[in-house]
Amino acid sequence: MAFSADELRVLRRALATALHPTPLSDEDVQDALRLAGSVDEAVHEAGRLRAFLLADLARYRSALPAAAPGYLELLQDALAAGYQPVPDDLVALRTLRHLPVGLALLRRCQVVAELSLRARLAGRSAAPAPRIRLLALPGGRAADEPRPKEPVPAPVPVPDRVPQPGRPMPKPSEVFPPRRRPVPPPEQWAAG
Repeated sequence: MAFSADELRVLRRALATALHPTPLSDEDVQDALRLAGSVDEAVHEAGRLRAFLLADLARYRSALPAAAPGYLELLQDALAAGYQPVPDDLVALRTLRHLPVGLALLRRCQVVAELSLRARLAGRSAAPAPRIRLLALPGGRAADEPRPKEPVPAPVPVPDRVPQPGRPMPKPSEVFPPRRRPVPPPEQWAAG
């Protein structure tokens, strides 16, 4: 995402106000709200583009092996954008490992999938955290209003991972049940 010179000026003023709260003019508030709206729109559009690219990738994957060049190119672009390969990608790449690009992508996807799995098992998510929308900036017209106190979250007890005596260790298939593939909706044919 790139900002124009005017947008950077607005962003700089908003950050300065956040660091050193001062009242904002109505024009500054409107500029900040327009910039937040533009960023939200860009994020929404990026999400739509990502959904389109993932659907395109699935279409190419289902048309393999005839669509191998297009699939491999789309997969490379998706990986560069942070895509986490799914098991279907690994299966498809195993069928294309006779191609140099297919073999290289298979190795790369195996590494990414392994890192993702390790991150999930360690309790971290490999996906980026959801974006939190900026609702208000300190300063400006709301600076004189009292702010409500944030509730302090209670500590979450950590579950005991040690098996109880006399109780067998669960199998991985019991802890992580197999994923079910979604059933595609039936195709409807339009007359005409």
